Amino acid sequence: MKLEYKILWLDDNIDAFIEDRHINKIKNFLEEEGFEAEIITVKQVNDFFDKLDNSFDLILTDFHMNDMNGDEVVKKIRKESHIFTEILFYTAQADLKNTDKLDRISFLQTTNNHHKQVVAKVKSLIGLTIQKFHDIVVMRGMIMNETSDMDNQKLEMIKKYINTNNVFETNNLKNEILEKINEHFTKKLSCVNGEWKTKDNGFSKLIKDDFVFSAKYKIQTLGWILHKLSLDDFSESYKDEIISLRNKFAHATLLEETDENGKILRKYFKHGDDGMTFDEALCKTIRTNIKKHKTNLGKLEQKLNE
Repeated sequence: MKLEYKILWLDDNIDAFIEDRHINKIKNFLEEEGFEAEIITVKQVNDFFDKLDNSFDLILTDFHMNDMNGDEVVKKIRKESHIFTEILFYTAQADLKNTDKLDRISFLQTTNNHHKQVVAKVKSLIGLTIQKFHDIVVMRGMIMNETSDMDNQKLEMIKKYINTNNVFETNNLKNEILEKINEHFTKKLSCVNGEWKTKDNGFSKLIKDDFVFSAKYKIQTLGWILHKLSLDDFSESYKDEIISLRNKFAHATLLEETDENGKILRKYFKHGDDGMTFDEALCKTIRTNIKKHKTNLGKLEQKLNE
């Protein structure tokens, strides 16, 4: 599962779409949905097939190309390349009535405002192809995967900074964290030998506990590094928008709303402690925040590589 949405676009007159900013409109539409948009444009059929692979979510092409017509293009995509990505063929010229209809292929014959009609159809198709992301169960899996990747990236950057700088520079931070960990362990030991052991509800408290260099300390270290490098400190917003929501989502319960006939109307997750509801709207916000903080981490990584 991913946050990127890739489009491969073949049109020998693609410059007209670029100059009129129609491609930017599609990018903006995808970004508003919380996705990273990558739109690769080509003018020649050979270049198109050189770039074609299974990583694309949508393929767009003019049916009436000079090098190869649409029927030939689709046969080569499906039968030779064995790629079954959603395809949109569009044209203001060719007759599409007798075109063979194949699975996951749409056709658009425009009459006027050609570019605007194509963009509107593309947005409609994007809406259909991203429905899989709106399945709340799939969405949780994607969020867990993306945030885990960001956790790994964060830790690698912390290691890189610490390993490439004077050890004395980090002593104060190290001692501060060790002091907190010591307090943490001392408290844990008192719990282990105290209420966890003696009280009837001790086991329920034990199983809720996280340990040692947790996300909290990673975020503290990240903020410290950002400050040292004179970069904007996004650590607090990362904690609130990524870590906190991720942890709640991970421990939320899947619920369903049904009609009187038992048909499922809505799926959503609900966090038990505060009642936070994870629905499509909140998941869209989380996608947007993930995209934002991936950019933030990317800038930090670039700075560390200088």
